[in-house]
Amino acid sequence: MNLLLLSNSTQYGRGYLAHALDTVTGFLPPKARLAFVPYALADHDTYTGRVRGALEGAGIGVRGVHEGDDPVAELAAADAVFIGGGNSFRLLSALYRTGLRDALIKAVGGGLPYMGASAGTNMAAPSLRTSNDMPIVQPPSFEALGLVPFQINPHYLDPDPASTHKGETREERLTEFLEENDVPVLGLREGSWLRVNGERAAVQGERAARLFTRDASPKELPVGSDVSELLSCEPRFDSPAR
Repeated sequence: MNLLLLSNSTQYGRGYLAHALDTVTGFLPPKARLAFVPYALADHDTYTGRVRGALEGAGIGVRGVHEGDDPVAELAAADAVFIGGGNSFRLLSALYRTGLRDALIKAVGGGLPYMGASAGTNMAAPSLRTSNDMPIVQPPSFEALGLVPFQINPHYLDPDPASTHKGETREERLTEFLEENDVPVLGLREGSWLRVNGERAAVQGERAARLFTRDASPKELPVGSDVSELLSCEPRFDSPAR
């Protein structure tokens, strides 16, 4: 697998993809034809135009998979694919509906470079179960692409000890997930990303990541951490709580 999984596409005070632009352009093949999947947002044309504007200066040609008659054919004609952020449930529902889910699994498994941001990064995991999003639609299944065998939580937020908010923190929600499922969860803070190249995986970007596993305290993973061992984990969903 050749994956670039961004926590976020927009960093505070910067333009779209600006915080990771060197990494993105280094990841994509030179003068690539990039298939963009805009289904996580409702306005596909505007979303595709935003991506095109961010990457055209680097010589990357962006075409939305919705711009032709057949999204699967658009994917097949591309040198790489980028799935943007938005609502993960709406996105996965569209991947099933268009046939792109199976096509993506096959294409990326065959070597097509895959870039995701936020909801697009959620798609790379086995399941939607660690998404932060509201289920505004009901996809046929929570099963995502399974490009990696562990879960990812983009936009991970640390607990704020000074907060008076009584709702669950992100840490508490992920702990609840691990009470029911035995699958590592990689929390990607804003400004961080995961780079997977074959059998190697590493945390990159501007901020450390946080790893959650069952029956263990969360572990800080500084930028540069090798997390290749996660690629060989065996996820177990819906296991009895211990």
